[in-house]
Amino acid sequence: MQIRETTIAGLVEIFPRVFSDDRGMFFESFNKQVFEKHGLPVDFVQDNQSFSKKGVVRGLHFQKAPFAQGKLVRVISGRVLDVAVDIRPGSPTFGKYEIFELRSDTNNIAYVPEGFAHGFVALEDTIFSYKCTNIYNKESESGILWNDPDLGIDWGVTDPIVSEKDEILPTFKSLFSELGV
Repeated sequence: MQIRETTIAGLVEIFPRVFSDDRGMFFESFNKQVFEKHGLPVDFVQDNQSFSKKGVVRGLHFQKAPFAQGKLVRVISGRVLDVAVDIRPGSPTFGKYEIFELRSDTNNIAYVPEGFAHGFVALEDTIFSYKCTNIYNKESESGILWNDPDLGIDWGVTDPIVSEKDEILPTFKSLFSELGV
């Protein structure tokens, strides 16, 4: 596995070694020893999978403490633009984000630590998988408006399909001014 650090501490992109032949292919999407060597979490407690039609935006979601989640995210089939926004107060990159293009033909993976809002847009029909470092808790669920003008994220799609719930999430500024940050 190759680990690519980003401009935001703790947020990494992972490129597994893929073994292909005329029968198909194989790769490790998680290896405890490799993750430990790179200081990445190894205690995942929940696996999730979703299917999204082309143009669907999901996010930007996060869980508040004590149920904050780190996520190991990848595409099983399809292609997404994956977005991680640093929402760690006091972080030098607070309010900054990174975008990854996760693709089933490259099998790249992103690790999104606790303290990030996360979302993605399906660039084609996509099966998306993620391992979480903490369990989901409904009362701890929160998020940021996907098209927040202050964040200015280019989702790369016109006429996105967004849930009613995601359309009414607070903006970054309003959410963090409520929290006194």
